Amino acid sequence: MIILNVLLYYLFIIPISLLPFPILYGISNGLYVILYHLTGYRKKVVMENIRNSFPQKTTKEHEDICKKFYKHFCDLILESLKTFTISNKEVQKRVVCKNPEGINKYFDQGRSVIIAGGHFNNWEIFAVAVDSQIKHKAIGIYKPLNNKFFDNLLRKTRSKYGLYMISTKIVKQVFEEEKNNLTATIFAIDQSPSSHKNAYWTKFLNQDSAVLFGTEKYAIDYNIPVVYGRINKEKRGHYSYEFFDVTDQPKSLQYGEITEKVTRMLEADINEKPEFWLWTHRRWKHKKNS
Repeated sequence: MIILNVLLYYLFIIPISLLPFPILYGISNGLYVILYHLTGYRKKVVMENIRNSFPQKTTKEHEDICKKFYKHFCDLILESLKTFTISNKEVQKRVVCKNPEGINKYFDQGRSVIIAGGHFNNWEIFAVAVDSQIKHKAIGIYKPLNNKFFDNLLRKTRSKYGLYMISTKIVKQVFEEEKNNLTATIFAIDQSPSSHKNAYWTKFLNQDSAVLFGTEKYAIDYNIPVVYGRINKEKRGHYSYEFFDVTDQPKSLQYGEITEKVTRMLEADINEKPEFWLWTHRRWKHKKNS
């Protein structure tokens, strides 16, 4: 298995990653035909998610969102492969922070911060770019892959320009270790919790949804401000991101208020540009009171 992983990485992934962006997008166009038209990769899941999220839209509108999503999804796959070899100079050219002052102000105040965001647009290239574009030490939380070889490669790739990657299993430990440093910890808020029984439940995209509570929990436990991070697709291969205040006084808010705020902000972004969210995952596999 290790040999196969090595061969896949060095004979397939790296050669593709080294290709210039115009050629990568030519491959992406072909991949779209394969995934959408020929194999229908996860198409049933995607269409079900879209229909349930936008019941007010017509069948044609659902199909249009689906097609646009697959085109973006194929770009995302190729751009993610590119991150294995992309230079920092190229990253800085393709990813721009619109308002670094939106988060740097907390650094100047001597406060750490939590960045809440979703799998919207290209979070992979954002992960590679963010640490060198803000004053805080950026920390990314991720769920380790079962494949140890690619888990190690993915972690190294995301962290090669400064991001500190930590497993979901040691979040509490790292908060304790870093409590005297100025950090910006990134929480993905749109993943389905592993246990739905103790999750926070709310309406998200017109559906009962179990929502991860970590953003609110750690913000209150450590009295850390929360900002929402939005990633924008400016054009193919070029992204920007910006920060929006959620709260700088988390202990003053009621239970669920932070979670509701960041969920509504992500929901608004998805409603505006639905093709840029990750529709392939089974986000609603857990049912309330089941």
